[in-house]
Amino acid sequence: MHAASPFRWCRAALLGAVAGAAALGCLILECCPATPPDACSYLANAAGSRSGGAAFLASYPTAGKGPLHDAAFLYDNALAAIALVGCGKPHEAARIGDAILLALDHDRYWHDGRLRNAYQAGPVGTGSVKLAGWWDAAQNRWVEDRYQVASDSGNMAWAMLALLALDKASGDRRYLEGAVRIGNRVSRWITNNGPGGFSGGTLGYEPDPQIEPWKSTEHNSDLAAAFTGLARATGDRQWLVPARRAQKFVSAMWSAECDCFAAGTGEDGVTPNRLLALDAQVYPLLAITGARKQYGAAQATVERKLSDNGGLSYSDARAGLWTEGTAQFALLAELSGRKNAANGLIQALSKVRAADGSYYATDARELPTGLVLDTDSGQTRKYFHIPHLAATAWVAIAQRRYNPFTQTHELP
Repeated sequence: MHAASPFRWCRAALLGAVAGAAALGCLILECCPATPPDACSYLANAAGSRSGGAAFLASYPTAGKGPLHDAAFLYDNALAAIALVGCGKPHEAARIGDAILLALDHDRYWHDGRLRNAYQAGPVGTGSVKLAGWWDAAQNRWVEDRYQVASDSGNMAWAMLALLALDKASGDRRYLEGAVRIGNRVSRWITNNGPGGFSGGTLGYEPDPQIEPWKSTEHNSDLAAAFTGLARATGDRQWLVPARRAQKFVSAMWSAECDCFAAGTGEDGVTPNRLLALDAQVYPLLAITGARKQYGAAQATVERKLSDNGGLSYSDARAGLWTEGTAQFALLAELSGRKNAANGLIQALSKVRAADGSYYATDARELPTGLVLDTDSGQTRKYFHIPHLAATAWVAIAQRRYNPFTQTHELP
């Protein structure tokens, strides 16, 4: 897919130039590149481009045939819904929120409050919700990815946060009821070994996906905010119990030695994974009450060790700017009162803005994360220089100073 040329009106302006000198200014003006829509407008257009009703949005709208084509990752869509609420577009956000609710009710197998990591982009009806997949010519059959059909606890947390944002924006209690259902499901993945906290979720196909024993600082930060939000929205303080368990895990991942959080644990659920991952430093400060005051030194660590090409990289495996993380840190800087730092990062993000107003996942051809793929331990997870829904959503969130963990314009 090719974006329309921003110089599409130049020929018409040139033909009009014969009208005289007065037309020259018009010629110069009209030949200037058209300004792309801002991130909020892009998201609103993407959500409104469907024929109506519930819909999931493609995570990588320009991806060709293969695992990413027409895949609508749950995290990306939940984040887009939150961004749309922050943009003042709750009607457009509701289309994604309604798709999440339908996915809860119309899974082809699960009916216990869990969601999949990815769905097929497009309208969602009342029939069995379509899962992401692709035609494999070599095998001559339809194929599904065992990560995409599985359920990460962090992705479920983001779905809860999206529904809580919609509940607050609309007053439609269906969204709160959906968030409660997801919360009840995720609560089953709480652990007692090592620092406790929540495990990664599941991997693989129904009926017997494997339990993921590793734990993530990022995921537990998400869950701490989601369960705290449930307690606030429902008035039921029992939700603070899992929230505190998640917070306790995040605190256990802090190392005063490096002024940073470990990314989580290894497969044993106990041994810290010392990868310096950007989101593991930012999410706790955005999501957990008092965390910035206690662990604010992580910001200096990030700027010292992860700065790359005017922005920030995913991890200390640095090889380019990571759009999501750069926007995340810009939001944290803004809400911390560091406006100059925030503005500098927002400016750096302009280099990864596409002509249609979306944002590329990274400015590099390939950006390694330092993490291995769930589906293939021999390969590292990477981001690519293609437009990405989550990247665009995070930019919109940063530009609007909207904290997705609290649904406010403040730190918790």
